[in-house]
Amino acid sequence: MIELDLGAGLGFGSRRRRSAAERRRVVEETLEAGASVAKVALKHGVNANQVFQWRRLYRDGNLGAIAQSNVKLLPVSSGSIHIELPGEIRISLEGCVDPAIVRAVLKSLRS
Repeated sequence: MIELDLGAGLGFGSRRRRSAAERRRVVEETLEAGASVAKVALKHGVNANQVFQWRRLYRDGNLGAIAQSNVKLLPVSSGSIHIELPGEIRISLEGCVDPAIVRAVLKSLRS
């Protein structure tokens, strides 16, 4: 009789418990620019759905304390464009403006 162990060497049948620090590191890797959750999960031998669950826990602050050295601040800017044309025409655009609207406004000034 031949016995076949389907779990041998394939990672099936046993679960690996990961510490909060390990889960945090996996999640933080998925948050890097251009990272793919599926690829990071595969690299660490974790199901992508599990990583998404860890990301929710991380976002909600339930994966333990985050070291200060890992905190990154992003610049916040309030964009504004001021256009002055001959004939006392002044246009001010603030915040996020749709480029199509800017083109339409400038086109209407030509006519």
